[in-house]
Amino acid sequence: MSRLPLPQLTFDNEFFWTSGADGVLRIQECGDCKSLIHPPQPICRYCSSRNLGPREVSGRAVLSAFTINERFSIPGLSAPYVVAQVAIEEDPRVRLTTNIIECDPADLELGRVVEVVFEQNEDVWLPLFRPTASPETAPLPEDEITPQDFGRFVRPMLTTEKFEDAAAITGIGASKMGRRLMVSPLSLTVDACEAAVADAGLTFADIDGLSTYPAMDAMGMGEGGVTALEGALGLRPTWINGGMDTFGPGGSLIAAVMAVATGMARHVLCFRTLWEATFSQLMKEGKVSPPGGTRVNSWQAPFGATSAAHTLALNAQRHFHRYGTTKETLGWIALNQRANAALNPTAIYREPMTMDDYLNARPITTPFGLYDCDVPCDGAVAVVVSAVEAAADAPKPPVYFEAVGTQIIERTDWDQTTLTHEPQVLGQAAHLWTRTSLRPADVDVAQLYDGFTFNCLSWLEALGFCGIGEAKDFLDGGAAIARDGVIPLNTHGGQLSHGRTHGMGLVHEAVSQLRGEGGERQVADARVAVVSSGGLTPSGVMLLRTTT
Repeated sequence: MSRLPLPQLTFDNEFFWTSGADGVLRIQECGDCKSLIHPPQPICRYCSSRNLGPREVSGRAVLSAFTINERFSIPGLSAPYVVAQVAIEEDPRVRLTTNIIECDPADLELGRVVEVVFEQNEDVWLPLFRPTASPETAPLPEDEITPQDFGRFVRPMLTTEKFEDAAAITGIGASKMGRRLMVSPLSLTVDACEAAVADAGLTFADIDGLSTYPAMDAMGMGEGGVTALEGALGLRPTWINGGMDTFGPGGSLIAAVMAVATGMARHVLCFRTLWEATFSQLMKEGKVSPPGGTRVNSWQAPFGATSAAHTLALNAQRHFHRYGTTKETLGWIALNQRANAALNPTAIYREPMTMDDYLNARPITTPFGLYDCDVPCDGAVAVVVSAVEAAADAPKPPVYFEAVGTQIIERTDWDQTTLTHEPQVLGQAAHLWTRTSLRPADVDVAQLYDGFTFNCLSWLEALGFCGIGEAKDFLDGGAAIARDGVIPLNTHGGQLSHGRTHGMGLVHEAVSQLRGEGGERQVADARVAVVSSGGLTPSGVMLLRTTT
């Protein structure tokens, strides 16, 4: 059986996917500066030349990261298998996602030299790699920007006034959260929005802006966006926002602040809905079908790298290798979130968890096990962002925006970007601290994106709660991130135990903490909170405070 999905052949990439017809690997090259460019582009990112074309390369590479996938399978490729990144010998800046074959995965190590072997599937020759016959090693690829140097690339503020000062959060709301609620996702959205608007002391007639991320309804990842919600509520917004390319899931709030600051809206309703658990059940029952077909525009999926877990696992392995991080390091994050969830009646997983439970959980893709991954669920979260002058009349204490971090510094291609941390974290974190006089020591509570435990580790280091590479010691024992620790982390249970709400649940919890509404999990005297959302794709981070 051929592998599925296969890559979609296009004018730009056909030379790469058909190279194996004569057994020679080809990568796009700039004819002027001689850099290799991958994925293929119409212009050289290094010298802006348009003189580009395929170049024959040796097919030798160095194994820069790998993960043993245990959980996922695709047609023609059953688990377990090795997903890897290999750095091309002629230009190690180019890294290919691939599979390592013809070897025992237990014998693999970073730095091993590998060679290309082509596997034909219909009109596509997939470049797979195997260790060379005589064991060889080579240096690992270097960071384009070292993790400590991201701050040097942040653009200074252009004005002395900050747009963040124009807006505040006046209302929050959430629908029921659960596994397989078996209800319409739009009904969850409406429930959350009604709660948020009421919490702000408003009515829907006051709402003149709608903002979400992303505006889609695929695989249980949304209700249909602004169009669907407006159709249900009959609003007449003066400003709307929705799309994939923004500052992560919490980017809907950052965009809303901009709309308020420019006078386009006075009260913006931001929302996010997921119903992945119900969607998965409906697929099992044959009542819905996943989107897509047998061909995809992806450089990862044909090799069975079908989840963000695979990409992050590769970065996690390099972090382990460079800094001595261990699986137990990640475990302290999972245990912290579960301990917090035990105090949150809306959390999906509240049962106690031990380090043995964590370490013995079902493997997903090394080094991740079941408890390194967030919990697919059904639920919606909504937030009202209001003009600061209107916030003074809100029934609840407003939560103000101190600063945001949004700058893209590293590459956005999942397999060509930062080596040892989650991509799109280091740059945005560095950007945040240039827009405020506050520092990490001033932060009372952190709600950091935890689609996987390694997301959280990356944000902790990037934001400066511990040094780059120091998470192993900082997290050891879990005391530093406990509710009474150095930086209380994901106090509602995070996405690992509360449920996957794509970052909006983190915003909801930050506001609850700053209002003093955290109940048993309340952090004493919480006045400043940092909230991050996303990573891998363009992400964002926000610093929130209680006073003007």
